[in-house]
Amino acid sequence: MPPIEESVVLLDEEGRDIGVLPKRLAHHADTRLHLAFSCYVFDTAGRLLVTQRAHHKKTWPGVWTNSCCGHPAPGEAIDLAVGRRLDDELGLSAGEVRLLLPRFRYRAVMPDGVVENEMCPVTMTVTDADPVPSADEVDGWEWVPWGEFSASVLSGDRAISPWCAEQVPLLAALGPDPLRWPSADPRELPTAAGWSPAETPGHPR
Repeated sequence: MPPIEESVVLLDEEGRDIGVLPKRLAHHADTRLHLAFSCYVFDTAGRLLVTQRAHHKKTWPGVWTNSCCGHPAPGEAIDLAVGRRLDDELGLSAGEVRLLLPRFRYRAVMPDGVVENEMCPVTMTVTDADPVPSADEVDGWEWVPWGEFSASVLSGDRAISPWCAEQVPLLAALGPDPLRWPSADPRELPTAAGWSPAETPGHPR
C-alpha cells in the first residue's frame, strides 16, 4: 500500500483554513501562508534537545534547530501532530505536550529564494529518553542546557534556523527555567489549529 501523501493546511490572514496543498508543492519562491508547529523537547534537567536537519531536505538543509517541526494534517490537533512527528522524526514517545506560543508566525527566505511562510504554534514536552532519529529527517542531535543554548542564540554566537532564532527570545521571556514555563490557552491558537478537547480549558475548540 503506497504511503499517504502529506498535505499542508493553507491559511488566510486571520488563521482560517482555506484549503490544503500537497507538502511537496508547498515550498517555493511564493510559498502561501500555511499551518505548522515547533516543539522544544527538554529533559528533566532542563536540557534542550537540539537537532540538525537532514542535508537533503528542501528547506534549510543541514541547519541546526529546535527539537522537532512539522505540519498538522488537515483536521489533526496540534498536540497530536507533535506526538506523531516526535515518533516519526526522533523515535520519541511524547509525554504531555504543552502549548507555549499559540500565535507565533514567521516568514523566512533561503539563499536560493525558497520561502517559509507559517503560522507556527510553539510547544514543548519533557522526556529523559535519547532520540533514535530517522535519517530522512535528522543528521545530528545533542542535549544542551537551556541557559547555554538561549544565551548563545540571543548573542548571535550560535547558528540556528530562522524560526528558532525568532522563537528563543519569546521563550526566554517566559522565565529562566523551561520546566516552569506557563502553558498558554489553546483557545489562543489560529482558528484552523485544533487541540485535543481534553487538554483545552473551558470547552473544546
